[in-house]
Amino acid sequence: MTDASVDRQPGPEQILQVGFGFWSSKVLLSAIELELFTELGKHPLAYSELSGRLGLHPRSARDFLDALVTLGFLERTGDQYRNTAATDLYLDKRKPSYIGGMLEMCNHRLYPFWSHLTEALRTGRPQNEIRDGATQLFEGLYAEPARLKEFLKAMTGLSRPANAAIAQRFPWNRYKTFADIGTAQGDLAVQIALQNPHLKGVGWDLLEIAPIFEEYVKENGLADRLHFQAGDFFKESLPRVDVITMGHILHDWGLDAKKQLIRKAYEAVPEGGALIVYEAIIDDERSKNAFGLLMSLNMLIETHDGFDYTGADCSGWMKEAGFRETRVEHLTGPDSMVVATK
Repeated sequence: MTDASVDRQPGPEQILQVGFGFWSSKVLLSAIELELFTELGKHPLAYSELSGRLGLHPRSARDFLDALVTLGFLERTGDQYRNTAATDLYLDKRKPSYIGGMLEMCNHRLYPFWSHLTEALRTGRPQNEIRDGATQLFEGLYAEPARLKEFLKAMTGLSRPANAAIAQRFPWNRYKTFADIGTAQGDLAVQIALQNPHLKGVGWDLLEIAPIFEEYVKENGLADRLHFQAGDFFKESLPRVDVITMGHILHDWGLDAKKQLIRKAYEAVPEGGALIVYEAIIDDERSKNAFGLLMSLNMLIETHDGFDYTGADCSGWMKEAGFRETRVEHLTGPDSMVVATK
């Protein structure tokens, strides 16, 4: 083989980068677990002081910190380490922009479950806490208050950028009331209410969520405009409001359940009312939004029949339910919203 033909061959870099991707993933997740970025959020620290505060062993400390530099999560000047602009904004626990809650859950829960992906691909069965049929996922989560709070904080971390975009971009001035279905900690409702002082809203979820939602709403000074309503959205009608929102809800369920929830939203809103569905919507060609496709595989790991879907899929289900108009709008990162008008 000539040198020229070797030069024309594709390199293995992408294969190796993805194949060994769990190395860099776990380095970042461990840094979050150690609260490294929160520690550096106060001010830059020298190597010896930083490694001492984190309790790192001398054999590992330098390689660990410098790996975070090469991965783009830390900056180093001489012997001092500091956060990057992005890690300072998003991974310092003391800042309201913190999104590490979801990554904390990735570290504690999803990281070991994903080691069973091959089994899930072959069997179609969940590989998380419900793998052995002991309990349903949400029953298990909701039964343990500390674990539930971690999960809800994680959902806030994952959803915050998209929540803020929905609060700013949707024409809320046309409406007076809304309900966020499967509200979790309530960040979508909070962001909408903060940006739109004329609105009153409902956070709808199972009863166990109530104290966590109410605490979060109170922290944001919105107890006079947002209230919690307990209910099971498969057993009860949804609140009658102008706009229904569902963030990271539909992908938890199979096709029949997805359609049922969309029909319930159609029945709840008035003529001219709207349904907003958002998550990591897969592009219609299924070739660009890798995060959306990987999230769908995560639903394979986490649920019995949940899956993610394209904007065209969701629009079709909405029109089948009776909505007259739909549109897909990108929000931020991998997230998009599908808006339907009755």
